[in-house]
Amino acid sequence: MTTTMSKTTTAASTVNTASTPLFATDYHVYINHTDAGGIVYHANHLVFFENCRRDWFSKIGLNSYFLQTDDGQIQHFVVSQAQLHYRQAIFLDEVISVRIDKVELKPASIIFYQSIHRSLPENEPADKSKSTNTLLSSTKIVIACVQNQIKPDPSPQSSPQPSDQPVSQESVAPMAVDSNPLIRPIRVPQKLYDMIQKAIKHHSDEQ
Repeated sequence: MTTTMSKTTTAASTVNTASTPLFATDYHVYINHTDAGGIVYHANHLVFFENCRRDWFSKIGLNSYFLQTDDGQIQHFVVSQAQLHYRQAIFLDEVISVRIDKVELKPASIIFYQSIHRSLPENEPADKSKSTNTLLSSTKIVIACVQNQIKPDPSPQSSPQPSDQPVSQESVAPMAVDSNPLIRPIRVPQKLYDMIQKAIKHHSDEQ
């Protein structure tokens, strides 16, 4: 899996941020999120987006990133693509609204369109010429579903060669590392697929 990031891509900014988001939650910006100038480090935008997705998963009933099949296999998620558009700086001690604006389900992946907005204080005088929230960054993130492979028991080793004899290439071959990957891509688990579809439909019905 590879992760690609772009500051200029338009794909991450195609979401209509005026519509009601699928999910939104506020986060406080702490000192550990920022650099020496009090500005949120660019990679921490990804952290806020990740935390938002995790909180949404919890809300719809997925209590863990790790799912276990009946035969003991472990299924989870990895980011395969991330396209970011940075618009404005996020500062220390701000309260930001991190949102999931849209979710697309694919057979083996989940596509999230997300955004971060600056939340203005509730007691700040209203100014009709300004939006109550300012868009700070937006992203398109593709989450792939993968499954951990149960590592097979190593094949029995032949008896060791005497130390005074050279080791033949044939005797080394059985000790070679298994070339089969320990993680493989899978289709989105049906239970998870149904949970997300239900959440999307519920949100659509409320519009």
